[in-house]
Amino acid sequence: MTDIELRPSRDLDAETLTINMGPQHPSTHGVLRLVLELDGETVVNCQPVVGYLHTGIEKELEYKTFQQGMVLTDRMDYTAASCNNLAYALAVEKLIGIQIPPRGQMVRVMIAEMSRLTGHMIWVGTHALDLGAMTVFLYSMQDRERFMDLIEMASGHRLTPTYIRVGGLSDDLPDGWLENAREVVALLPGMIDQYEGLLTNNAIWMSRTQGIGTITAAEALDLGLTGPSLRGSGVAYDVRKALPYCGYENFDFKIPVGETGDVFDRYLVRVAEMRQSASILKQALDNLPDGPYDCQDAKYIRPPKIETMLRMEQLIHHFLLVTEGFKAPRGEAYVATEGAKGELGFYVVGDGSNKPYRAHMRSPSFINLQALPKMCVGRMVADVVACIGSLDIVLGEVDR
Repeated sequence: MTDIELRPSRDLDAETLTINMGPQHPSTHGVLRLVLELDGETVVNCQPVVGYLHTGIEKELEYKTFQQGMVLTDRMDYTAASCNNLAYALAVEKLIGIQIPPRGQMVRVMIAEMSRLTGHMIWVGTHALDLGAMTVFLYSMQDRERFMDLIEMASGHRLTPTYIRVGGLSDDLPDGWLENAREVVALLPGMIDQYEGLLTNNAIWMSRTQGIGTITAAEALDLGLTGPSLRGSGVAYDVRKALPYCGYENFDFKIPVGETGDVFDRYLVRVAEMRQSASILKQALDNLPDGPYDCQDAKYIRPPKIETMLRMEQLIHHFLLVTEGFKAPRGEAYVATEGAKGELGFYVVGDGSNKPYRAHMRSPSFINLQALPKMCVGRMVADVVACIGSLDIVLGEVDR
């Protein structure tokens, strides 16, 4: 039972008015409904109502083989789909007990960081657009296309690439990819400078974001916030540092943190994270090893096409993987990763079959959303838009 009535107030003589913001509202970043209780234009109470985009991904994973389920994870945070692919792949690989060779891990890091950048770029553009700054959106979406092109070049797809697979990657990097990636990464600091030049010291931007939606470090920890929403409150927690995976312990990068935990600090943290992603990408491009890109185990990875044409054993492995998939032992595994929105974790249970007995996601957008009432109560209605944008939620990750 909610604290407030989930229907608009019809009593015009009442001291407060209850209204719906969404679910059809451009600034809620998807089909999010907020039930706002207002005293004039001041928010007295705020109740997020989710479920309008429920996809049933968790249940659907129980009916798909482990490899087939990978495509469902793309549909969660579709602004940074490869981060979802990576988290699911790591959880299944932990369950079945396989290791990915160094080249495969390094390529995964590059694709994940590019996905993080595409997520942050679409965030900075839409967040600025919500608050009336249109130019940033045009620049950030143009820059985002450069990284989308690189992801498409590697995987053949743009929004939902599924390039990262259980056991490695769908294929090695194509010819010319590394050269193109170096060119784009070299341009990245200039792209970020352009965003900051338009926003950071802009008086209107500062007045709309500074002191708005403040969350202290203690409140952020109590609410379970992660990612930029937590680091904006001054807590230096990043899964890539705390629980390294894919060789992140070998990269030199910093954890940006804010000071006051307001909308402005969360903006600064994400911009600084983009610079750290640029550094990680440069290090990966300079140190990419040779060798295989997958686990080289025919029980989990389709053999090369030429081998299926020449060796009966490899043809049988290919046929079984395509028709039945592979079986996982009884057990359970959980892996946490640093997604674009925060700590993205997958919990997978195996029962000896070729499908998960149970799969569950710790989606940061869903958990971070519970901070919204704390951020909005006592603020003006116009500030609600800024608070939602600063959390960078994606409803595909909230309703799953």
